[in-house]
Amino acid sequence: MRMIGLIGGMSFESSAVYYRLINEAVRAELGGLASAEIVMRSVNFADIVSYQKAGRWDLAEKALGDAAAALERAGADCVLICTNTMHLIADAVASRVIVPLIHIVDETAAAIKAAGFKRPLLLATRYTMEHGFYTDRMTALGLNPMVPDADDRQTVHNVIFDELCCGSVKEQSRNAYLAIIDKAKANGADCVILGCTEICLLLNPNELALPGFDSTTIHCQSAVDFALQALELRKIA
Repeated sequence: MRMIGLIGGMSFESSAVYYRLINEAVRAELGGLASAEIVMRSVNFADIVSYQKAGRWDLAEKALGDAAAALERAGADCVLICTNTMHLIADAVASRVIVPLIHIVDETAAAIKAAGFKRPLLLATRYTMEHGFYTDRMTALGLNPMVPDADDRQTVHNVIFDELCCGSVKEQSRNAYLAIIDKAKANGADCVILGCTEICLLLNPNELALPGFDSTTIHCQSAVDFALQALELRKIA
């Protein structure tokens, strides 16, 4: 089994979900008491948020790049950034290591295309919805993503940072998200991306007005597929 390297802590609420989902998937594949080979470098989210607010993405690049390099030294065979927003600097982080960085946007786009959808609504932090790194990458991969209007983007963003990242899940926030999805459906969206790794704490992707794609679950499964690939090749041989 290959070792999975996780850059976590952004927030630790979703990093805990990564750990659980990856291990559950490995156990489902291998049975018994099997669990994943994982090494994690968990950063101080308060530092990362301060860099985001100040627009100091260079400092974020150093922090996450250092984390990725540490994971590689610890034996990781791949690296995952356990958050959508910080994929804004994914290329810079990937340049710090030789092992592959499993990119959450690429994996989510692949899942959407495989399911036959084209026009996803992206729910995420303002950084993810408003910086071009996410939607532009999805467009290049053959999708036509859409984001909520400015007021709804602020609502989605605030719920993530003020509630979900703090472990607070509120019914009124769930209803607000559902209303935003309903609006997007009326405007032509054919599916919805839970494009922040905490949104799965609030919404079940299988219980929405549109087909849902949880980026956290997709990212975790991609890591497990990579980790178990060597075992599958051994079986074939």
